[in-house]
Amino acid sequence: MPDQSKLITVPDGKLGIIALQSSEKLGAKVDEYLVKWRNEREHINKDQLLFNGYTRDSYLLKSCCPRFASGEAKGTLRDSVRGTDLYILADVTNTGIEYNLGGRMVPMTPDEHYADIKRMIAASAGKAHRINVIMPFLYESRQHKRNSRESLDCALALQELVAMGVSNIITFDAHDPRVQNAIPTVGFENLMPTYQFIKCLLKSTNDLELDNEHMMVISPDEGAMHRAIYFANHFGVDVGMFYKRRDYTRIVNGKNPIVAHEFLGDSVEGKDVIIVDDMIASGESMLDVCRQLKKRKAKRVFCFATFGLFTAGLEVFDKAYEEGTIDKVISTNVCYQNPDLFNREWYSSADMSKYLAIIIDHMNHDSSISELLNPTERIQARLNEYREKHTISDNYDRPSIG
Repeated sequence: MPDQSKLITVPDGKLGIIALQSSEKLGAKVDEYLVKWRNEREHINKDQLLFNGYTRDSYLLKSCCPRFASGEAKGTLRDSVRGTDLYILADVTNTGIEYNLGGRMVPMTPDEHYADIKRMIAASAGKAHRINVIMPFLYESRQHKRNSRESLDCALALQELVAMGVSNIITFDAHDPRVQNAIPTVGFENLMPTYQFIKCLLKSTNDLELDNEHMMVISPDEGAMHRAIYFANHFGVDVGMFYKRRDYTRIVNGKNPIVAHEFLGDSVEGKDVIIVDDMIASGESMLDVCRQLKKRKAKRVFCFATFGLFTAGLEVFDKAYEEGTIDKVISTNVCYQNPDLFNREWYSSADMSKYLAIIIDHMNHDSSISELLNPTERIQARLNEYREKHTISDNYDRPSIG
């Protein structure tokens, strides 16, 4: 369907996107939407000088970060960025990229992905009109506060990017969005996948009862409570919470191990429950919560996580699905997805490329994105559609927003 947005401001420079190797697939899908929309956009006079280069075959700029056998690398741009409104897209969690280090193939780490972002900024050599960094998983976002004498890596990284000339930082579901206090005068957009999660669930499950008698939203810990409350308010259902009892006398893999999950909330017996969190790392904590809910006789368990990292492999989730512990896991495509995920019956992917494309389009026009950040109207329209039909269509009257 055609783009329906009515952008009335001129672009802030020619649009250019650098999708690093870690985000090539996402970048290609975003580019496809932008090319289509801008070619179809009729209310803009593309012959004016201000709109020079507005419609193109692709907004992706050719770039690479070749690595030496020592592990060192350099950033190289093969297209001009002079006067460009530049968007650098990178996934710092992508462990699917390997390089030769001293004769051994090793996966890239978040530190190396972050360094490649800085290399691209440096390669632009001050010629870009504006530099924007899209980092779906905010680098070091879990290290956002001090518990003892330790580094504040996320704040330092944000300040470093700003010092290099970055004007806007765009991220998804930041572990603690208050890290933007480290750069209070610079644009920081924290995008949430709430609408896409709900749309994915409604499209893939046709027998949900969206009411307080049949559904409940669960927060796996106190940190995710605000997400759970937001979801629960849209569905009009109750919310429950687990809190983690930890052993503070020991540190395992950099954190105090969880002793038990304790539940606060009403009965989940016979209800479909939705667990909402920002990420699935190893999945140990999420699956423990699922087991606890099943012990309390929950009917079905749906897990939502913006970032499905699955650092301990997929087998633990395969086993949980076979045992009936989980019914579905939904994560987004803004971070690396193991190709084997798409062969799993228990997995569904929430596509964020359209949403990201419209955000870039609006920011390039210096147009307000406030409406895009608040999906309430869209969510309620989809829920009402599902209540009538027990399914939802692929698009509705505002396809340009997600």
